[in-house]
Amino acid sequence: MPDQATGSPLKVLLIEDSKLLQELLSGILQELDGIELCGTAETEFDALQQMAKSPVDMAIIDIQLKEGSGTGVLAALQADPKRFGTPRKIVLTNFAHAAMRQRCTSLGMDAFFDKSLHINQLIDYLSDAVRQNSGHG
Repeated sequence: MPDQATGSPLKVLLIEDSKLLQELLSGILQELDGIELCGTAETEFDALQQMAKSPVDMAIIDIQLKEGSGTGVLAALQADPKRFGTPRKIVLTNFAHAAMRQRCTSLGMDAFFDKSLHINQLIDYLSDAVRQNSGHG
């Protein structure tokens, strides 16, 4: 249970189509104090449906999904904040080239990480977000 003195945990939705990475990242997220993993989604539709029902503070978004895409998720979040809230949008992808980063930036992403190189930077980013959320940053 989170320490109430530090505020409520950051609610995170993990949007990732690889079961292996879902399990790995879910484990990491559940280990981090101040993070509440609210669910996972493998498709654009499922991700948007979950966020419409229950807004989150952060969405970790893979670009390539089973159906739809991470850029589709970003576009929907940018287009309809009343429906989906305004979560921080963190892209975690194998397609970490400049053109994809630029496209994600134009769709309102907050952070961009290469899956194969930057998992530790993602964890640092999440830890910083928790500190900011709890008023210690």
